[in-house]
Amino acid sequence: MSDGAAGTLHDDWPAHDDAQADEAIAADEPTGSRSARRSPAKGTQSATSTRSTKATKGAATRNAMTEGADATLEGRAEPRNGRKTTARSQLPRASRSTTPDYRIAEQPAFVLHSYPYRETSLIIDVLSRDHGRVALVAKGAKRPHSALRGVLQTFQPLALSWTGKGEVRTLTGAEWVGGMLPLTGDALLCGFYVNELLVKFIAREDPHPELFRHYVVTLTRLAHDEPPVQVLRSFERVLLREAGYALALNRTVNRKTVAAEGRYVFDPERGVREASDEWPSQWPRLSGQTLLDMEEDDYHRPQTVAQSKALMRFLLNTYLGGTPLATRQILIDLQNL
Repeated sequence: MSDGAAGTLHDDWPAHDDAQADEAIAADEPTGSRSARRSPAKGTQSATSTRSTKATKGAATRNAMTEGADATLEGRAEPRNGRKTTARSQLPRASRSTTPDYRIAEQPAFVLHSYPYRETSLIIDVLSRDHGRVALVAKGAKRPHSALRGVLQTFQPLALSWTGKGEVRTLTGAEWVGGMLPLTGDALLCGFYVNELLVKFIAREDPHPELFRHYVVTLTRLAHDEPPVQVLRSFERVLLREAGYALALNRTVNRKTVAAEGRYVFDPERGVREASDEWPSQWPRLSGQTLLDMEEDDYHRPQTVAQSKALMRFLLNTYLGGTPLATRQILIDLQNL
């Protein structure tokens, strides 16, 4: 894999165009007729996707994918999160509206979830690079001939434009960027699991650029058939860290270095503790080697696979207050998680 599927997105995600965005927002036309572009039909993926080959397993592949994702995000224009300057800005202060009209153009994003809204529209929950999770109403997206129907797909990189002031903004443009292989089979189920975690853990309007970057890497690894147990454990750790749950695994709460031959428990409120009968029985018991492997993102030892699975199940359940994850249960039933 020369540049990697993730690496091609840097060139394909369009640069910001202020004038074009303003014209799209000002135009009084259905959302579906604005700068939406259908993704190619099945079997006519972009040349980049067609040329992508199977990734080799192991650390070299993960490093290449991570570097590719970094290339995706660096060099982009400044985030379009400021207020647009309009003729209203020239009016006296007393006559200006106190609530600005936010206009975002061609923001790198992925659709996490969508559901019907009224008769012809959709509400889509998206993960954007510079604005975090955002809820958008896609007007007319359910109409048979809407250009948005073939664009607003999960697990595909998009360039989205929107405007609005409330909790749910209005989608004004959507463009399929391409450059990533589609998810199929078990990888597709894993992708839905990752999306469900993002919806559960990440608050709206809370930017997480590093999490967005790792999401691109995760989808790329799944598409290239890397073992799901390794890919998902890696993503879960990044997600919990970004959500505010620090997971330092190579040191105990007393700042002692974890020893490979040691025995430990994990306190969900504080972190790693040395094993003792005084701790609650429901706290996961772990070997020092497992903790060190997880810190290095290495899941090749069978013991590490089993113990890391038990640890993450416990932590996710604890931090979600017992709220079940529908996709996780499906994956457990299929013995993939």
